[in-house]
Amino acid sequence: MIKIKAINKISETTNLVLIIDSKTFKKSVYLTKEQTDAVKNAIKLEKKQILFNNGESHIFIILQSGPINWEAAEKLRKMGAKICGVAIENKIDSITIVANDNKSALSTAEGIALSSYQFLKYKSDKKKLTHSLSEITILSEKMDKKSIDNLNVVLQATFIARDLVNEPQSFLNALQLSEEFKKMGKDAGFNVEVWNEAKIEAQKMGGLLAVNKGSKIPPTFNIMEYKPKNAVNKKPYVLVGKGVVYDTGGLSLKPTPMSMDYMKCDMAGSAVVAGTLYAVAKAELPIHVVGLVPATDNWIGEDSYAPGDVITMYSGTTVEVLNTDAEGRLVLADALHYAKKLNPELVCDFATLTGAAVRAIGPYASAFLGTANDEIKQDVFDSSYEVFERLVEFPLWDEYADELKSEIADMTNLGKGEGGQISAAKFLQHFTDYPWMHFDIAGPAFNHVVDAYKPKGGTGVGVRLMFDFLSKKASK
Repeated sequence: MIKIKAINKISETTNLVLIIDSKTFKKSVYLTKEQTDAVKNAIKLEKKQILFNNGESHIFIILQSGPINWEAAEKLRKMGAKICGVAIENKIDSITIVANDNKSALSTAEGIALSSYQFLKYKSDKKKLTHSLSEITILSEKMDKKSIDNLNVVLQATFIARDLVNEPQSFLNALQLSEEFKKMGKDAGFNVEVWNEAKIEAQKMGGLLAVNKGSKIPPTFNIMEYKPKNAVNKKPYVLVGKGVVYDTGGLSLKPTPMSMDYMKCDMAGSAVVAGTLYAVAKAELPIHVVGLVPATDNWIGEDSYAPGDVITMYSGTTVEVLNTDAEGRLVLADALHYAKKLNPELVCDFATLTGAAVRAIGPYASAFLGTANDEIKQDVFDSSYEVFERLVEFPLWDEYADELKSEIADMTNLGKGEGGQISAAKFLQHFTDYPWMHFDIAGPAFNHVVDAYKPKGGTGVGVRLMFDFLSKKASK
């Protein structure tokens, strides 16, 4: 993975990214007179990006104006993605960023680094395919070391989350997912406890056990905890992630094209949770965080649970199963009920939960619902724009709970087709009695095409958002 660091001097053959204020630009010590004139002409033509090839080195010019707000930061990330593409094409191994302010430099570096991601584990010619770019430096004598360290940490965590989502179920079954969590915990410094099938049965986690019935691979329930001695919070922030490592739909079988063939990504919520724990622990944030991941596949077997079955959840609630492809809410519900034991400050769950969320807002944002107070909601929305992982809030009206009424059990696991992302959240809300936020990441968790610095495949969405949110909580 690319590392970002600050430096205080450069050589004449350094590949540069110059971020120039188009309103105040007159000349730069890094440019010849001809290049300066070309930049001035580009400003008149309202261009945003220029490339100079000096033979032994390249100079990338980014022209910007106005305050460095969240919109400007996102534009710089996207320009960083373009720079990364040119750097890889020209086999450049190192780039130095020069800017008037640290935020511009960090945003550009972030875009370049995020764009450099590759998942080559299963390529036989991975050495040949590995691109050249390996280092990003920022020319600055006043750069806060902690800012760079935290950026490196959250980038590493995002890459790990992307890797997990990109892994096929032939490798990443529920047992292996737990092993990956253990490795992450050992590396970053957080504790990992894994419940096996016997413990899950003893605890009567009926939702997780029902979904797992058709599988040859047993389920796991994963409890990850980072609790530093200097934690600022007395009650933990709890993150819950859907860990369905592969979803066939069960007996309510999914179609294959553009559906089941991508269902290795149905554990993306668990990748958010583990990636966030990894980043928080690596950065040594003074905040107590617990991660919960119920893990299984949703397979078809002779013992598979079926539409019409009634199951008893960990909470004691009985649920009439109307559709075995509405399985994510069943495993999450058991984890959300477990979270009550932790007396949490706040619980956030992440799941590729509904196609309805994708139909409503596409891949451009996550559906967001919750019972947390307005201040907490505003904090998470502020973080979502800071890292440009946008959220769209939907209501939790009681009419959606009415859709979940059953004639033979306490509730069903399926509402009407319309507003399915809301009825799914209302199902989850039943198992909470604490401040709670639900993130349906079904749209942005997995890309079918490259989108600027977001790759094809797993995007790692949610990790940068939660790290920013928790960092600000830790600083208070």
